[in-house]
Amino acid sequence: MHPVETADRPVVGYAKDYPAGLMADAHSHPRGQLIYAVSGVMHVETETASYIIPPNTALLMPADTEHAIYMDGPVAMRALFLRRAAASGICDDCKVISVSPLLRELILAACSEPLDWDMNGRGRHVTSLALGEIDRSSVLPLDLPLPSDARLRRVIDAMRAKPNNSNSLEDWAQVANASERTLARLFRKETGLSFRQWRQQARLTAALRALCVGESLTKAAAIAGFESQPAFGAAFRRFFGITPGQARASATSPLQ
Repeated sequence: MHPVETADRPVVGYAKDYPAGLMADAHSHPRGQLIYAVSGVMHVETETASYIIPPNTALLMPADTEHAIYMDGPVAMRALFLRRAAASGICDDCKVISVSPLLRELILAACSEPLDWDMNGRGRHVTSLALGEIDRSSVLPLDLPLPSDARLRRVIDAMRAKPNNSNSLEDWAQVANASERTLARLFRKETGLSFRQWRQQARLTAALRALCVGESLTKAAAIAGFESQPAFGAAFRRFFGITPGQARASATSPLQ
């Protein structure tokens, strides 16, 4: 077991750089995590959802959550590991949060502390303030619900492989070997979204991922199935609260 898993402190930092394309297969940790990258984009997948973590955001993950991580380009990860008592109330479920300039610096400061930081010194103040900043951070809509039903999973895997596929629900029902009505019901039951809602979210999430690794706005719009740039921009802003240009700029020029 890694030392960060057994350190006798409520919060400890972990810093490691990863090469582009690295895939960490499904695994879990006995402590909660805040997964953040100073630079680079991470794609994290659990049994129930897929998450995109561009710069200036972080993923909060409860202890014992099985997950896999894919590095979209080189990634400088700076994570915090939280003992259960420290994570209670702020890390009870997976969610992507915004990382303010203050929280960014606190994460970096915590990562510079030894695992056995002084309980009466700088480490205590840094980690205590970091927990407060995490608690007040905004939750961002960067999660894509994933189903457990095998029929729906076949459909969703195909849709994620080609987000701009224009197949109708009736077309996908044939792939699922189910009726159109059954497939519609499965979307609602397994993801909490309608077919159209899930497809739109999957497309916009794929577009965001493309922007975060430096693709053009034109390419991102095409990935999302939009022929019109203004229509793509309006849908993107409505969902994420920022324009595609802002998303690309923040990812390619993260906070310094």
